[in-house]
Amino acid sequence: MEECFIKTPLGIAKIIGDDEGIAAVSVLNSEEKETDIIPTVLEDCVIQLREYFEGARETFDLTLNAQGTDFQKRIWQLLLEIPYGKTESYLQLSKRLGDIKAIRAVANANGKNPLWIIIPCHRVIGSDGSLTGYAGGLHIKQWLLEHESPYKQQSLFNDLA
Repeated sequence: MEECFIKTPLGIAKIIGDDEGIAAVSVLNSEEKETDIIPTVLEDCVIQLREYFEGARETFDLTLNAQGTDFQKRIWQLLLEIPYGKTESYLQLSKRLGDIKAIRAVANANGKNPLWIIIPCHRVIGSDGSLTGYAGGLHIKQWLLEHESPYKQQSLFNDLA
């Protein structure tokens, strides 16, 4: 497995993968140094993540190699179907899975997602519209949802310069 570290607006991201695909992307709470030379197998991922943060990419076109149980992989596949700029509740996700009683298992699988942003677990919210659990922290989840929102917040003071 190869790895690299890149700077993002949310901190340093760690990317792990090999010829089989991207295995993990996570944001770190450390001051890891950005990688000088990106391994060839990770170049597309780095480019696409940078495009995402620049607002030039809404979907990822990468070979993924996330490790998990069959159930987790089914949930992660459902997450990939949530469109950019949209959200879905854990209950809606359970209904799409075909088992409304699986809501806790769905939430647990969502939390085990190893591919931050690429598998958009940040797009899953509570049934009441609240931001609920996110491994990277709710402030990061909120940032990502605002970044993807078609309705960008504007400051009341933009015109007062």
